[in-house]
Amino acid sequence: MTTAEENEALTRTGAGTPMGELFRRYWLPALLAEELPEPDCPPVRVKLLGERLIAFRDTAGRLGLIDEFCAHRGVSLWFGRNEEGGLRCSYHGWKYDITGQCVEIMKLKGYPLVERGGVLWTYMGPADRQPPAPAYEWIDVPPAQRYVSKRLQESNYLQAMEGGLDSIHSTFLHRGSVEDDPLLKRDPESAAMLKGDPSPAFLPLDSPGGLHICTRRKVGDDRYFWRVTQFLMPCFNLFPPYGDNPSGGHAWVPRDDDNCWVFNIDYHPRRALSAAEREGAKTGRGVHVPLVDGSFLPVANRRNDYMIDRTAQKARRTFSGVLGVGVQDAAIQESMGLIADRPAEHLVATDKGIVMTRRRLLDAAQSVARGEAPPGLDAAAQRVRAMSRVTPREMPVEDVLA
Repeated sequence: MTTAEENEALTRTGAGTPMGELFRRYWLPALLAEELPEPDCPPVRVKLLGERLIAFRDTAGRLGLIDEFCAHRGVSLWFGRNEEGGLRCSYHGWKYDITGQCVEIMKLKGYPLVERGGVLWTYMGPADRQPPAPAYEWIDVPPAQRYVSKRLQESNYLQAMEGGLDSIHSTFLHRGSVEDDPLLKRDPESAAMLKGDPSPAFLPLDSPGGLHICTRRKVGDDRYFWRVTQFLMPCFNLFPPYGDNPSGGHAWVPRDDDNCWVFNIDYHPRRALSAAEREGAKTGRGVHVPLVDGSFLPVANRRNDYMIDRTAQKARRTFSGVLGVGVQDAAIQESMGLIADRPAEHLVATDKGIVMTRRRLLDAAQSVARGEAPPGLDAAAQRVRAMSRVTPREMPVEDVLA
C-alpha cells in the first residue's frame, strides 16, 4: 500500500520537494513549437512545476523561458513588448533577454528552451548538471511521421500518468471507442489473440530509463503474445500499436500540484502518417481531444460532466457513456479528485506496474537527494520503443525486449 507520506512525496512537484527536485533534472515538454510561431511573436504564459513563467521567441528567433514577473514592481511580462532582441515590460520599460538578464539593470530567473520534434523543451535544474537534449525516438522522425497535441488535465500528474501505464483498463473504459478509430483500431490477428486469453500475465521489469510494463498472453500451445508499454522517467509513457498503426504516447508534465499538461503523441518509425490518421488526430480521435477554441481545455470537461451520453451507455454504444478515448481517460482520472487518495486503494495483481512506477520515482528522488544522477538522462535509455510481438514460449524475456 502507498502510505500517506509516500503519496505526498509522489504528488508534490514544487521547488524543494522530493519529486520537484527529481523532475527538475530532466528536459520536460513546456509548450508546442506552434505556440511561438515566429520571431517577436506575442509571449506565452507557461506554468510548470508550480512556477509561473513567460516563453518568447526574440527577434533573432532565439527561445527564452523566464520568470513571468518583472523584477522592478512584479508586473506580468505577458503584457510586455517582444521586440529588438528582448521582452520589454509595459509598465516602466525594463527589458529582458532570453536568459532573463535585464539588459539595463538586473537578471530574472530563466531556463533554457530548445525546439525538438515540434515541442519546446525546458530544463529547470542546476545549470552544472544539465543533461543532453532529449533523444526520444518520436522526436527524430520526420514531421510527416509524427503528430503531437497538448491539453490541460485538471488533476495531479501522477494519477493521469498511472492511467497511461494501466494497460488493462482499455478492455472496459474504451470498449466501443476503438473499433473504428484510425489510430487505435485493432487488426484481426491481434484482436483474436486478445480475445483468446482474457487473463494475461503482467510482468513489469526495470529498464535503464524506467520500466518495461509487459503483458503476456498465451497463443495456442507454444507461443506468447507480448505487449510492452514503456514508462520513461519522470513522466513519459509509450504504448504499443496494433498492426501497422502508429505508436502512441504521452508526457504528463506537472503544471502545479493540481493540474498537468498532457502532450499526446502519435508517430510511426517507418512511414508517414496516413491522411486518415492525421485527420483523426486533428479531430480528437486516438489519444487526442477536441479543445475549446483558443485554449488547451478540452471541450468535454468536468464543468459539463464530459458530455456523458447515458443513452449511448445504456445502448452499449460506449461502455462509459463518454465519447473519445482521451476524454474517457481524463474523466475517470479527474473523478479521483485533484490528488488521488492512494492510502485508501485496494490494489491487485494487475496493478504491479503502477506499484513499481511509484517505487521507481521515490527511489530516484532519494538518489537526487543524495547528490546522485537520476536514471534515464542518456539517449540510450530514452530511445526505447513500445512493442507488440508473438514469440515462442521458450524465448527469454530479455530476448523479447531486445
